[in-house]
Amino acid sequence: MSNPAFRKRELIFPVFVPSMLFSAGEGAIVPILPSAAQHLGASLPVAGFIAGLTMVGTVLFDVPAAKLVHRFGERRSMLLSSVVAAAALIGALMANTLWLLGIWILIAGAMISVFALARHAFMAEQVPLSHRARALSLLGGMFRAGGFIGPVIAAAVVYAFGLHWVYLAGAVLCLASGAVLLAAPKDSVPDGSGGHHGSALAVARREWRKLATVGTSSTILGSMRTVRQVGLPLWGIFIGMHPGTVSLFIGIAGLLDFVLFYASGQIMDKWGRRWAIMPTLVGMGASHFLLIFAHTDFWFLVVCLIMSLANALGSGIVLTLGADLAPPDARNEFLAAYRLQVDTGVAVTPALLSALTVAITLPGAIVAFSGVSLVGAWLGWRYIPRFGIR
Repeated sequence: MSNPAFRKRELIFPVFVPSMLFSAGEGAIVPILPSAAQHLGASLPVAGFIAGLTMVGTVLFDVPAAKLVHRFGERRSMLLSSVVAAAALIGALMANTLWLLGIWILIAGAMISVFALARHAFMAEQVPLSHRARALSLLGGMFRAGGFIGPVIAAAVVYAFGLHWVYLAGAVLCLASGAVLLAAPKDSVPDGSGGHHGSALAVARREWRKLATVGTSSTILGSMRTVRQVGLPLWGIFIGMHPGTVSLFIGIAGLLDFVLFYASGQIMDKWGRRWAIMPTLVGMGASHFLLIFAHTDFWFLVVCLIMSLANALGSGIVLTLGADLAPPDARNEFLAAYRLQVDTGVAVTPALLSALTVAITLPGAIVAFSGVSLVGAWLGWRYIPRFGIR
């Protein structure tokens, strides 16, 4: 169903810019958390745990976020999460113990869940099907832009003022996100109800076939992206590359990922969702398999670029499939269950990669995930049409 009256530019200030700024605020603090925790006396494992609390907070709050969004609506939930996240980062700036730091970071992670669900629910309800994939691919591009801008700002702040002032920079970015949304016309993000059909658990039981098939395919894609994020630096260390070279090559590949993100939306809207998720998962699986043969700097860069190309073809696909699958009478509750499934898969992936590395070596672990990626591609190809998704 086409809607020629709809224009993607109408989403610039109500959705895209706030999303980029909020993502930049998150991206600013994540890289400095291990060092900040160590400054408070944490050991290396504890510092890693503190750094992971943003994701823990996100997973723990995925389901409660649905009730909050249902009660307050999308716009007010995004505004609330921006303000609370900023306050949590100010609290982290003033924290003088690891316990306090951990609590504030956990709260910030919970607000990531609220903001993300409210934004996802709004896009699912307001963007017409004819424009949905391209709009959500643009939203995925905003994540990538924020993920690049945040660490750059953090690096500048660290060099200019010191490590702990990065929290303040993150808080300012979160508040700026809310300010842009507040300045946008109120009716540009109407506070819709998203339907209501009981708890997220009840809706998940009702819609379990969607979650067990297409939801699992999306979860595997999220997991493969995490393997890429964690595994590439590990492989660089494994083959003896200089850390600076590893970072440079990953950054170059990330630029390719950002430049091509809109292609995914065009593919999905023109040829269908399967033609985005299947090439992405097959490409991710194949490129991870190729990684075990990359033993020089040059071939490491080549594989990084192939991974980025594969990943770019699926920009926004997880968000798009969630919106496609969500029933109109229980949109928020379904999206909460769907996001919980995907976020949990992402959260456990680093631990699973570590365990497999200990058990069967790093090359063996990477090959194992390559096989899982192909399973995800098969699930997406076979089951997406079963639920009326083109």
